[in-house]
Amino acid sequence: MVGPESLLYGQDDSEDRYRAARKRLLEDVLQPGGVREPKVLEAIGNTPRHEFVDASQRDKAYYDMALPIGESQTISSPYIVAVMTEALQTAPTDRVLEIGTGSGYQAAVLSPLVKEVYTIEIVESLGLKATQLLKRLGYTNVFTRVGDGFKGWEEVAPFDKIIVTCSPEKVPEPLVEQLAEGGLMVIPVGERYQQSLYLMRKRDGKLEKEALRPTLFVPMTGQADQLREVRPDPSNPQLVNGDFELPLDNPEHCPGWYYQFGMRVESDPDAPEGPQHIVFENDVPHRPTLLLQGMALDGTLVRKVRLSTWVSTTQTKTGGGPEEKAAIVLQFFDKDRNRIGYYFLGPFLGTKKWHREQREFEVPPNAKEAIVSIGMFGGTGIARFDGVKLEVVRNR
Repeated sequence: MVGPESLLYGQDDSEDRYRAARKRLLEDVLQPGGVREPKVLEAIGNTPRHEFVDASQRDKAYYDMALPIGESQTISSPYIVAVMTEALQTAPTDRVLEIGTGSGYQAAVLSPLVKEVYTIEIVESLGLKATQLLKRLGYTNVFTRVGDGFKGWEEVAPFDKIIVTCSPEKVPEPLVEQLAEGGLMVIPVGERYQQSLYLMRKRDGKLEKEALRPTLFVPMTGQADQLREVRPDPSNPQLVNGDFELPLDNPEHCPGWYYQFGMRVESDPDAPEGPQHIVFENDVPHRPTLLLQGMALDGTLVRKVRLSTWVSTTQTKTGGGPEEKAAIVLQFFDKDRNRIGYYFLGPFLGTKKWHREQREFEVPPNAKEAIVSIGMFGGTGIARFDGVKLEVVRNR
């Protein structure tokens, strides 16, 4: 749901309509979100994302959201693709290795920016499908391979840049070895639902690391999954930093949460659960403002959950669409990352002082993951949240 209502274009599948939708994506999401590099914006604006999703998902192709592509994998949101591509600092002479081909969309965005893209997909059906699609669309400088991305592509190494679109717990050593001296790697690293996106530069054979932002990617499978030390408990889903009191390295990057758009952390002695709380402020209808957090949740082990928050609003209004208003959204996903439940706590409209809101939700039996999203979702005004909790409701 994380796409502005203005990107809807009904049943008309003409190229003009898709082109207009891409233009609005740039103007309403990517540029307000801080993507500045003209060549990256041009690449996103020229890449037909609707070709890289299933026909059933094409009405959402230019929403800024991840979408399922089968085999428990997703196509990343355009904003994240743009952020990673910009961080990679591409040059026309670059040879780039991508780990996690998926649908082929990230490789397609990189294609006009670099000399060659080498991309590896561990799921054979996805790899073959992406190979055929990239060939049909004319991406002649993209080379695909089915295999375990943990091992890289040694025969054609070294690479000037490496981009990883799935998350290992630690950086695979073969990728470090295959990155050229002075080269850059953009990679999400960390626990399954607590990751950070890093920019890494190789100097004297070792990686210098710069944390860019919290994020959430599908896990790197194969050998990387076998080496994973921390695994989530799907019977006890909990939010990290729901009171927003963890120390800040960056006021725009709230620890524990990701996809942080149009928000900030403020300190107020009158906030209900410690001085720090999250603030969303938006004066442009349809513009997405939100943050989110995912977790493992098994519907055969958890039958009901309670979502609660402290909330304060100042002149909050709908943005025009039925879902464009201040709220907390709880979504459930099955093993293939298809959304199977979508519920609201809210909406929170008008002007109200701090008060407590809560609601209980039944968990679909086939649920395997959940995502909690907080924000304005295209609505306008100011909304403040504190003490956000997700708790399992035990049988009484």
